[in-house]
Amino acid sequence: MQASDSARESWPALMEQAQAGDQLAYTRLLKALVPVIRGQIRQQLTDQALVEDVIQDVLLTVHRVRHTYDPAYPFLPWLMAIISARAVDALRRRGRHQQWEVHEETLTEAAIAPEAPSLDTQEELADYLRQLPSRQREIVEHVHLREMSLTEAAEHNNLSVAAVKSLLHRALSNLRRFGAHHE
Repeated sequence: MQASDSARESWPALMEQAQAGDQLAYTRLLKALVPVIRGQIRQQLTDQALVEDVIQDVLLTVHRVRHTYDPAYPFLPWLMAIISARAVDALRRRGRHQQWEVHEETLTEAAIAPEAPSLDTQEELADYLRQLPSRQREIVEHVHLREMSLTEAAEHNNLSVAAVKSLLHRALSNLRRFGAHHE
């Protein structure tokens, strides 16, 4: 179910009124947005329970960041950015926590009792990480070793997501350089 063009044209005004404290306008806006949000998320996700979770997450995010919307600009791109970010976050979380069912007879002996990484590999990784500046090392450890999301790492380190991305990019570039000199 899509909102009509005339309904969409009222969204910036409703958000502006909501920003000014008009609770009725805010309620009307949120009710109008839910079908649009649901339609967009269903295009990206197939799990209905996850769709509903993401809808709630989008609504909470809209509520939390509504002060950032500028009524001089179109509303839909602002909303779509939030929807996209929340859907990607949900997919990342699900990917990290999803359990895979494997039938026992398909497991090989190595898969049943996998070898731990060799001590040499662990020491080599630790050596590479020690060469990084401390902030870069912390970000790599949080994002890649502890599997934190970029947002979680940013909050944990009191940084913006953009700063975390920048530190992570520099760290990975340095690690590639260190590895190239070691071969």
